[in-house]
Amino acid sequence: MITPPQAVEIPGAKHLHSGKVRDLYELESGNLLMVASDRMSAFDWILDTPIPDKGKVLTAMSLWWFEQLDVPNHIISTDVPAEVTGRAVICEKLEMLPVECVARGYLSGSGLLDYNATGEVCGIPLRAGLVEGSRLDEPIFTPATKADLGEHDENVSYDAVVATVGAELAGALRKLTLDIYSQAHATAEQHGIILADTKFEFGTRADGTIVLADEVLTPDSSRFWPAAEWAPGKQQPSYDKQIVRDWLQFDSGWDRHSGEAPPPLSAEVIERTRSAYIDAYERLTGQKFS
Repeated sequence: MITPPQAVEIPGAKHLHSGKVRDLYELESGNLLMVASDRMSAFDWILDTPIPDKGKVLTAMSLWWFEQLDVPNHIISTDVPAEVTGRAVICEKLEMLPVECVARGYLSGSGLLDYNATGEVCGIPLRAGLVEGSRLDEPIFTPATKADLGEHDENVSYDAVVATVGAELAGALRKLTLDIYSQAHATAEQHGIILADTKFEFGTRADGTIVLADEVLTPDSSRFWPAAEWAPGKQQPSYDKQIVRDWLQFDSGWDRHSGEAPPPLSAEVIERTRSAYIDAYERLTGQKFS
């Protein structure tokens, strides 16, 4: 089990949980305070090396996307304690659904691994001849389990989602996920960025309303590629943490199957990653990051 660094103490807030990147608190009002740290995770490890300003970028980008999307979300306020200004939101408490809702419009990552092994992704057959970076004929819903900290999310079939949450809710999650992906892909495309894939988390209110929660459409939860450089058949340049994954896999000398912790990131990788996250935010929003 991976143990994240100790969460910051915040007066009037009770620490509930820390994940790979976020720390969650309960406020005296009963609402939640969700804080995005600068922690970087890769291959189910929390790296020793943070990425400066990452938490602020993730928060600002999520807030921008929440405003673009016509779907209920969990944000209540950005009027947060001074200790976490710019990297936190106050949000409503929901019954979170135990499914990672993933939409893919292009083939990469674990989807490509599944396809190469079986010709399918999450039980969905795909046509032959697809390669790294191929655009799919239409976006697909490829859910995953929500693993415990230190464990790996596993791709599952749609039937597994039905078995977990029921047919009606599974159908609603699939439709919402693909609808949001399609809208976000079109928006990103207008700014010269391909949204290759992304994952969403949803919760429900007491009245059954499905609510988009956690982060949304950030470089941590999505693959963003520069549209002008997209070419199937090769690893795509990216505005996300693929920079870190590639360095760990190919340049650091680390064996991800050794059981040993990854090495600290190099200064060059830290700066490239920080710049990529900020570049994605500025290109998408048209706003200067500060």
